[in-house]
Amino acid sequence: MDAVDKYLVRRDDALVQLLDPPFDKSDLNPGYIKGYLPGVRENGGQYTQGAVWAAMAFAELGDSRRAWGLLAMINPVNHGKSAQGVERYKVEPYVVAADVYAVPPHTGRGGWTWYTGSATWMYRLIVESLLGLKLDVDKLSFEACIPAEWDAFTVHYRFRETVYHIKVRQRHAGGEGATTVTLDGVVQEGKEIPLVDDRVEHFVEVTIQVNKVRIALRKGR
Repeated sequence: MDAVDKYLVRRDDALVQLLDPPFDKSDLNPGYIKGYLPGVRENGGQYTQGAVWAAMAFAELGDSRRAWGLLAMINPVNHGKSAQGVERYKVEPYVVAADVYAVPPHTGRGGWTWYTGSATWMYRLIVESLLGLKLDVDKLSFEACIPAEWDAFTVHYRFRETVYHIKVRQRHAGGEGATTVTLDGVVQEGKEIPLVDDRVEHFVEVTIQVNKVRIALRKGR
């Protein structure tokens, strides 16, 4: 993942390449992707699903700084924050683009928008990999990877006709501790809760104990 960060993440251009360099004059034939112009889609451009998977991998490693940093880069909303960004991106900033061009003169330009595959993976990145909520039939587990400066966040989760109010807190402790989960005041075993559709409001508290030294490393990494 360090190699991904070094060779494929282009922070100045706010994009993550799928590969580099693009296939252009080489005799190597990777298949259909060579049919795209260099720097477009899978041929050396940002293929957004791949960028999302990279962010997921950083989250899996517990590297919240780089995971959230990649999300900020590929979030279409952030491409529309300035007139310059809008001019460069040239597509809708309120939907996900499947790809972003990576070669001049079109560097940073969005490609195929309204792409449901990339949008779905981005949703999973935010909900599952970063906020840490993972559904398994009738169980909900918690494994958050949130920024070091966050103290807490709240999610109101609806399971069929029943709402679970979930508060996730990050506490900075002297030593590393286990994540604790309570459901309606009762401590649960492990990091999950059972989901029951009883149409009664339930309250969940998740506490993540994080080592102060590790937080300092995450901030400065």
